[in-house]
Amino acid sequence: MTAHAILNAQQHATLRIRTERSVALGDGVMSALAMPDEFRQVQAEYAILFRRDMERDAFSALAMFGFENGENLFLQDGRWDAKYRPLAIDVQPFLIGRGVDEGAAGQVHIDTASPRIGGEEGVRLFDEAGRPTPFLDRMAEKLGALDQAFQRSAAFFTALLRYDLLEPLTLQVKLEDGSTNRLVGFHVIDEARLRALDSAALGALQADGHLLPIFMALASLSNISTLVDRKNRALRGG
Repeated sequence: MTAHAILNAQQHATLRIRTERSVALGDGVMSALAMPDEFRQVQAEYAILFRRDMERDAFSALAMFGFENGENLFLQDGRWDAKYRPLAIDVQPFLIGRGVDEGAAGQVHIDTASPRIGGEEGVRLFDEAGRPTPFLDRMAEKLGALDQAFQRSAAFFTALLRYDLLEPLTLQVKLEDGSTNRLVGFHVIDEARLRALDSAALGALQADGHLLPIFMALASLSNISTLVDRKNRALRGG
């Protein structure tokens, strides 16, 4: 259940946000949206997979944190064990909202039902004079970056489909305890098809800024083995 409201100093003067990381605070998720603009940072920590939203008939990219719903193998003792978190999860409980008019400017909204709303705990959003705190300024910057990246991402996914660069992935992982974890329903970049593109297609991808995130998504797949290591450590209680 969510309860979105436009953030303002009058209504939210004393609001605090808890910044530690835990399942109880909403971080128990196996993946989060990743924007092509941040693939360079994401691929340093996570595998990037693609999934089709059947209702919208559109693809999105996901940074993977686990192998099953509710599993986040990067959570450890109230912290996130990675140097980078995808913007879509890092900005919570904030989000961008817009008015009904076309082209309306974005507004900072907050989910007042989020478990991150801290009561007496956490970081304040406004100081005693009602001015945004440095924490809120940083969140607003990240929201702006996420919003711009989302707007630009449509062209990237259109290019992937134009050149038929996505192929289905079914991955079975044998764990140390003898169990098997599977990742199904995802796609990855088709490396063979990418290699087969002619110079004109590659030039178009490069000119439109799509070639780098494609390479970053391919490079990220080496992190699947790192995710398996995290899963095995969790099974050992480490």
